[in-house]
Amino acid sequence: MRMRVGRLAACLTLALAACAPAAKPRVQPVTPPAVAAAPATTTAPTAMPVSLGLVPWPRELAAGTGPGLDVGPASKIFVTNAPAALRIAGDLAALVARSTGFRPPVTPFVPGVSEFVPPGSLSVTLVPGTTLPEGYQLIVEDSRLRLNAAAPAGLFYGLQTIRQLLPYWGEYDAILFQRPRPALIPPLTIRDAPRYEWRGAMLDVARHFFTVDDVKRFVDLLALHKMNRLHLHLADDQGWRIEIKKWPDLTAKGGATEVGGGAGGFYTQAQYSDIVAYAAERFITIVPEIDMPGHTNAALSSYAELNCSGQAPPVFTGTEVGFSALCVGMDFTYLFIDDVVKEIAAITPGPYFHMGGDEVKKLTPAQYRGFVERVQTIVQARGKQMIGWDEVAAATLLPTSVVQHWRPDAAHGELARAPHLILSPGNRTYLDMKYDDDTALGLKWAGLIPVRTAYDWDPAAIVPEAPAAAVLGVEAPLWSETIANMRDAEFLAMPRLAAIAEVGWSPAAARDWERFRVRLGAQGPRWAALGINFYRAPDIPWK
Repeated sequence: MRMRVGRLAACLTLALAACAPAAKPRVQPVTPPAVAAAPATTTAPTAMPVSLGLVPWPRELAAGTGPGLDVGPASKIFVTNAPAALRIAGDLAALVARSTGFRPPVTPFVPGVSEFVPPGSLSVTLVPGTTLPEGYQLIVEDSRLRLNAAAPAGLFYGLQTIRQLLPYWGEYDAILFQRPRPALIPPLTIRDAPRYEWRGAMLDVARHFFTVDDVKRFVDLLALHKMNRLHLHLADDQGWRIEIKKWPDLTAKGGATEVGGGAGGFYTQAQYSDIVAYAAERFITIVPEIDMPGHTNAALSSYAELNCSGQAPPVFTGTEVGFSALCVGMDFTYLFIDDVVKEIAAITPGPYFHMGGDEVKKLTPAQYRGFVERVQTIVQARGKQMIGWDEVAAATLLPTSVVQHWRPDAAHGELARAPHLILSPGNRTYLDMKYDDDTALGLKWAGLIPVRTAYDWDPAAIVPEAPAAAVLGVEAPLWSETIANMRDAEFLAMPRLAAIAEVGWSPAAARDWERFRVRLGAQGPRWAALGINFYRAPDIPWK
């Protein structure tokens, strides 16, 4: 294990029961507070001081009147009596306890019975039909706080907003041993929902291996910023990282090394399932990728029969690309692929399977297109939607297939015909690019990517020929050729991950670089308290 998950993985996404003593809910007969009407119009970030530091910025926000809600010993939490809502209310109680030293009791609603809701209360309420998908309403007044959503995911995202409104010092473990203090939450009304349904990041665990705890810590970074997809690059030339029981040498041999010749590693299916469950609790869908037909040396070196020559190549620990390929003319290759897809699909509840498809230099265009078209039917037969890097757009795709755009110069005509698009332009979203020429880690084949470059773009303008409905959203890949541990990963991801999160969540009209840089700078104390190794970009006014 390179790094213990520690405070961030235990608490970052507000699964905080392990961070404060659990309190049994006290069941009292009450009815949920009424849902207040949300603002009718979208407000620009000037509606509240940007010093609030909310990232990503909400769809609608209006300032309230009065001093706000004083959270203290008299505060109580009332919650819809549903398992997911109760869990999120418990997370809110633990968050308040870390921020103030006072842990409010959690009281489920009993439908049909009326009781007074005391001043200073907080409510977490599922109200079907009141918000957009993944949306929430947050109303803070002097007498109470109300968090309402149509679904649990919305409550969870609202909870991330509440977290940023509470004092940053609650992120320190030591605060538990200091004198309790009340916290003031400013008066406001927020009606929020994401711009795009796909707001993700990719972590390359194949070039360098990252432990289960490392991946969970990365999940926490995504959840803090309301991101909902984690794409795991599980196999490449340098390593195979997921147990396939029918093909044990994929991990016994192919998982035993990494870039530079390190020991590598892999996830058992039980460990992978643990990651999937951890992410799901934070409303993040895991997207597994097995790159093919290229980027396959780890598999080819594990099983000689996967090679056209029948000879297994040596393991590879460098960083070159394009030299490997499956033997696409053999039926045996597709039996192998079906076995792999079948086992991974069985332990992946999400609807996606990523087949890679990038940087294939050993096949003719016809061979490549035939391979993609055959693999997508295998993936579909196993109950998943195929995703592929943008090279797959040259093939005839099924209506369910998804193209992930990454090459800035990719042909827009092919991309515009894609049934569905994820936008990951390398010159905007690739977190493994250097910030500037002096950055020690990272690459620069796609160009230098300072924070403003990662933030100041509109997904709708990347492939303007594509129908708006085809664009699922954005994803920020973090390739690991130059990063060997989670501290390195955090340095390249943060703060650009937060920038991409706002690109995917906030309305285009509400985004503004000058305001964003101030709000981003306000995250500094919280990130420092959480032990995040973020890059202190010189153009951000860090607090």
